[in-house]
Amino acid sequence: MRVAILSDIHGNLTAFDAVVADIKTAAPDLVFHGGDLADGGSCPSEIVDQIRDLGWQGVMGNGDQMLCWPESLEEFATQSSAPPALWSSVREMAAATRDLLGAEHLSWLRELPYAIAAQGFAIVHATPQSCWKAAPTNASNEEICQIYSGLERPIVVLGHVHIPSIRSLSGTLKLLINTGSVGLSFDGDPRASYLLLDDDTPIIRRVDYSVDREVELLSSSKIPHTDWTIRMLRSSSPILP
Repeated sequence: MRVAILSDIHGNLTAFDAVVADIKTAAPDLVFHGGDLADGGSCPSEIVDQIRDLGWQGVMGNGDQMLCWPESLEEFATQSSAPPALWSSVREMAAATRDLLGAEHLSWLRELPYAIAAQGFAIVHATPQSCWKAAPTNASNEEICQIYSGLERPIVVLGHVHIPSIRSLSGTLKLLINTGSVGLSFDGDPRASYLLLDDDTPIIRRVDYSVDREVELLSSSKIPHTDWTIRMLRSSSPILP
């Protein structure tokens, strides 16, 4: 069986359309998403509408949770060492995105589960315990297995950090895979990224799209702080506002 899993679209319709076209070429049997669908990008409603029309199941990301429950952002911000200016910008962008989505789209996002356990693999946004906090990059194999063991699947797929990776482990958990990001890559490669599981063999697919086109959409959108998002799109790396 071939399964495609994409995550962290962040309202980037240009990248999403390119990935949808590539998924059609790859012809998977099933497609899932890993959350963070709408926040921060030019076309949040359009992304939600397309995913609903396509019937793709998926999980809630921290961006989705932030849009549905603003207090989740405030709770995480109080625990973060990041500068207050970051959370101020995120807060203002989320408020604008919330207005664009409207009650009906937010209601749909609110129903997303925090984890999906399918045959042979499970999907979470970050960890089963939190869609805000990723496992430490230097976590040992034992720590990784402890964090994800409750999912009871040999393959666990996540997103959140916007950097694709495949980590082999021994024991019940065999593979921990990060899909990377469709809409906001942080690994220095501007292309969109998603995962194709081909009979449990993981393949990270990279898809070209027009960053310039997405910059045009952002610049004409009603989202504040688009200059920040544009700088991250251009550099394919995380940057403070």
